[in-house]
Amino acid sequence: MWQAEVRVDLDAIRENVDRLRAGTSAELMAVVKGDGYGHGMVPAARAALDAGADWLGVCTLDEALALRAAGIDAPVLAWLLAPGLPLHTGVTAGVDLGVASLPQLDEMLEASRTAGQPARLHLKIDTGLARGGATVADWPALLDAAAKAQADGLVEVVGVWSHFVYADLPGHPTTDRQVAVFHEGLAMVERAGLRPRYRHLANSAATLTRPDTHFDLVRPGLAVYGLSPVAGETYGLRPAMTARARVMLTKRVPAGAGVSYGHTYTTEREANLAVVPLGYADGVPRHASNCGPVQLGGVRRTISGRVCMDQFVLDCGDDPVAAGDVATLFGSGFEGEPTADDWAEAVGTINYEIVTRFGSTRVPRVYDGDRA
Repeated sequence: MWQAEVRVDLDAIRENVDRLRAGTSAELMAVVKGDGYGHGMVPAARAALDAGADWLGVCTLDEALALRAAGIDAPVLAWLLAPGLPLHTGVTAGVDLGVASLPQLDEMLEASRTAGQPARLHLKIDTGLARGGATVADWPALLDAAAKAQADGLVEVVGVWSHFVYADLPGHPTTDRQVAVFHEGLAMVERAGLRPRYRHLANSAATLTRPDTHFDLVRPGLAVYGLSPVAGETYGLRPAMTARARVMLTKRVPAGAGVSYGHTYTTEREANLAVVPLGYADGVPRHASNCGPVQLGGVRRTISGRVCMDQFVLDCGDDPVAAGDVATLFGSGFEGEPTADDWAEAVGTINYEIVTRFGSTRVPRVYDGDRA
């Protein structure tokens, strides 16, 4: 008997990847960073590869090495690399590495010498996000240094890439501006004598809405897990995660009873309360106090009072409720239950955060459609 669980439908991930592949002629990188957006990095990666994903994308070196340790030999790109990491371990493991500055490139050269083989690099240009990537001003120097290192046999420049600011709002002018800057950057790449196999720019939103940005490789993340990056659109994607728990305790309380810490909720009438054993230690945002949607007994209800570390309470009015009944916080929505989008709207965040919160906690993950 289970108390609380996060269920992940790997067939949904496969269907989503298949749908994304059908919409592009480019190769597809399934982004599985953040423990597969909370869905489990290794199972999600295997499901995506089952459906024809060509690449896997992660942030950290440790994530990339964990994929290799799991026996996954597909191409992997890792791009969030702080100074001083043992990059030679990634080079030896055949992990492609992101580079955005001359100091980073210097570390890659040292890693190549230590590993005794060329590092496979993806050079990143900042086209407007002002986060990772070399500025346009610094880009020529990085390209020249990378071209020399490639000529010396220390590196192989495999890709050139960037990342969108606002592709999740189709038609936003920043997207076209970034595409223009990316083209300028690619022209500089050619002038530097580099001929990378992969040019990549499109995230989930651009993969779904901007085929002109697909180039040689697209990098969907959120969409792989069935969630849309564009508000109000689903694109036929199927959410893969369901979070639920069994009611731990029920009780009948009088009108005017204060509920949970601080008594921020008070019953308006005599009511049945249901205590659900999930809290902010499990991924339930504390901001969901008095607003988080939960389905129980076929009825969509709202969390009553403050979310605690390990539990929250539902006011069920006069509806019958019993210990052991299943409370669903979110799922696909196909059976009327709330979705991750509903939760994001309720607490003022994005669906990315909701699933990542729930998937990286003490609540066990259970997989449907596992072919291992």
